[in-house]
Amino acid sequence: MDMQISFLDRLFDAGLLIDTGVDGLYGRSGHFEDVIAAFERLIDKVGGGDGAEAMRFPPGMNREFFEKSGYMKSFPQLAGTVHSFCGNELDHMSLLKCMEVGEEDWTAGQQATDIVLTPAACYPLYPTIARRGNLPAGGALFDLQSYCFRHEPSKDPARQQLFRMREYVCMGTESHVTDFRQLWMDRGVEMMKSVGLEVEIDIANDPFFGRAGKMLVNNQRDQNLKFELLIPITSAAKPTACMSFNYHQDSFGQKWGLNLVDGSVAHTACVGFGLERIALALFHTHGLDVKQWPEHVRSTLWG
Repeated sequence: MDMQISFLDRLFDAGLLIDTGVDGLYGRSGHFEDVIAAFERLIDKVGGGDGAEAMRFPPGMNREFFEKSGYMKSFPQLAGTVHSFCGNELDHMSLLKCMEVGEEDWTAGQQATDIVLTPAACYPLYPTIARRGNLPAGGALFDLQSYCFRHEPSKDPARQQLFRMREYVCMGTESHVTDFRQLWMDRGVEMMKSVGLEVEIDIANDPFFGRAGKMLVNNQRDQNLKFELLIPITSAAKPTACMSFNYHQDSFGQKWGLNLVDGSVAHTACVGFGLERIALALFHTHGLDVKQWPEHVRSTLWG
């Protein structure tokens, strides 16, 4: 934890991250954003020729879709909902008095809206594509980027509550999407090497909740459904997942009615880039002054 706090303090002191008073919720400087923009251009350079359809969803998604996704069954500890004041004038006066006195929780009267915070960039995609009907011959490929929310307050700068995720999502046959995943595992290693980052890829699992979640963890690992690309940021012994490579089998296809041209259920896979984490890995490895980074790294990112 000391290494995490030390790195976080140095990021604050350098002005790269901006302290908001809430762990895991930070502003970013122009220099920090420039690194993310440069890395996204590298993603475009590597994956842009694949012909993915680009979509950009907001950081909030339809609550009905969220409920159908089953996210609350597996990750209730991470979810965030959007609540709002829906009362009358008397309720408003009570709310203001409550805030002035400071003795009660003024949010108690808030009501849930039809929006929840997006937990992963791909979640709004599946119902969107399902409404189009059967997938085209050869499947489909999508390019996504979104702010995502996960309730994980932490002093670790690499574990933020609001962060950006860039994804490519592939839909098609089992062999089609697993080949896609392997392609991006190879590409991911080469991309990180090109910007001077030491990486390893390891089998992984999602943080499923509760006793029932332990079985899901075991199944996910036993079937090699999730791999992560790990880079040291705040710990060499426990490197941070900066990319993930996920094979969902036909679970999303069945849930959302994603079908191939012949009517069979589509399989899906995705590759995700944690943009803030990759930027942090670059700052940790090469230093907080971008001008002092190795020339080959600067050339790869900025030309």
